[in-house]
Amino acid sequence: MSSISCHNLCKTFRQGDEVITALDRVCLDIDEGEFVCLSGPSGSGKTTLLNAVGALDSPDSGAITVGGRRVDNLSRSAQADMRLHHIGFVFQAFNLIPVLSARENVEFVMQVQGVPAARRRQVADQVLAEVGMAGLERRRPAQLSGGQQQRVAVARAIASKPALVLADEPTANLDSSSAAQLMDLFVTLNAERGITFVISTHDARVMAYAGRLIKMRDGMIVADEPQQPRAMGA
Repeated sequence: MSSISCHNLCKTFRQGDEVITALDRVCLDIDEGEFVCLSGPSGSGKTTLLNAVGALDSPDSGAITVGGRRVDNLSRSAQADMRLHHIGFVFQAFNLIPVLSARENVEFVMQVQGVPAARRRQVADQVLAEVGMAGLERRRPAQLSGGQQQRVAVARAIASKPALVLADEPTANLDSSSAAQLMDLFVTLNAERGITFVISTHDARVMAYAGRLIKMRDGMIVADEPQQPRAMGA
C-alpha cells in the first residue's frame, strides 16, 4: 500500500500581503517500491508536497491517494491513523525525544499503537541492530553523534513496518560520511523490505542514489527523469 498518486495539487500560503504559491497544479504518480528524490531550491515546494503526501498538511485543491486510498479528504483522526500505521517519517532535525533512550524513542510509536511492552522492546532492539545501533540502545540523544541520532530516527520510522517512508532533507545536519552511510541504509531498506522512499533534498550527493529524480521550481514539477542510481559505498 505504498503507491502514490497526486492530481492537480494546489497550495498557497500568505506572508503579510503576499500570497506564495507552494504547489501549482502538481500531478505525480509514484509506484510501489520506487526510490524517488524531490529536488529543488528552498521554496520550490518539495517539502510542501511531502507534507501533503504524508497527510501532515492538506492541499487547497486536488486529490492525493496513497495505496489507492484517498488521504487529503480524510478526517484529522483518520489522517493521524494513516500516519501512525502506514507511513514512516524522517526529518532533518531528527525530532528525537531528549529524555528517552534510543530504545525508548523507537518504542514510542509502537506504544501509541498499543503494542505490548515486551514486543516493543524486541522490535526496537531488532531495528536498532538493523540500522547499526546495536549496543547503544540505552543512550539518550545527547550521548549520540548526529549520524547516530539520525539512525535512531530511521529505526523509529521503520519499526512499525510502514510501506512508505517520507524523508525531508534527512542529510542536512550530517557530515559527508554519515550522509553516505544513511543513504546506503535507505537503499538497503528499499531493496530488502520493498519500502517506497520519497526524499526531499537539495544535496546532489543524495540525488545520486535515486532511481528517479523529480525537480521542482516555484511549486511546479519541471522535470521527472529516471536515472541510474549510485552504487552503495561508491
